[in-house]
Amino acid sequence: MSIEATRSDAGVVEVVVDVPPVNALRSDHWFQLAELITRDGSHPEARVLILRAEGKGFNAGVDIKELADDDTHEALIGVNRGCYAAFAAVYDCPVPVIAAVQGFCVGGGIGLVGNADIVVASEDAFFGLPEVDRGALGAATHLSRLVPPLKMRAMVYLSENATAQELHAYGSVYEVVPAEALVTKARAIAAQLVKKSPYVLRRAKESLNGIDPVDVKRSYRFEQGLTYELTLKGIADEARQAFVEGRDAEYDQ
Repeated sequence: MSIEATRSDAGVVEVVVDVPPVNALRSDHWFQLAELITRDGSHPEARVLILRAEGKGFNAGVDIKELADDDTHEALIGVNRGCYAAFAAVYDCPVPVIAAVQGFCVGGGIGLVGNADIVVASEDAFFGLPEVDRGALGAATHLSRLVPPLKMRAMVYLSENATAQELHAYGSVYEVVPAEALVTKARAIAAQLVKKSPYVLRRAKESLNGIDPVDVKRSYRFEQGLTYELTLKGIADEARQAFVEGRDAEYDQ
């Protein structure tokens, strides 16, 4: 189990998440991820950052069991702040961030990928927000950067997924490749970027963030507030417990 960062002599930073069995992250993992992206992505010699994962899927979101096992609100507060920090770290990273996605990318994974600059995906990759079925909200802000508005709404309400091929057709996934070629493709794109002026690339990232029509951090924080409301109402607790127990949730409101 690890979240590690390395930097090549060419200035390519790779942040690799490997948290078996499905890369579902606890609150401390999200903070660790944020810290590594911020530290290594901000290094003067960094030119580009690749965010990827080991295992059969890129990211399964938050560790629902951590929330279900906590009878206070501390775990939810920690996860909310940790996710916020990690998503913001990707967005604020001074250099371009390439997300390399294999298998499932759901929940919090959408927050990471939706804030990246370039997304490459394996042929088996799929993207989704099961939050409504988990008694939560969040990362619709980031999903709206990957799919058209009405597609995003349908995916949120129905907890449906979209394939890498669909996102490629929308233009949000740069390229879809066989799983065995995913890391090679991400590194090839990084190799193209390191040939460019590092100063110009950093200013390009700054300029693109500056003209974004939506403040992604403020928008996501609004979503998180409604998740907290669902917890206070008791709806989220039932949804999480049902998920842990492998049954359908029973709602009275």
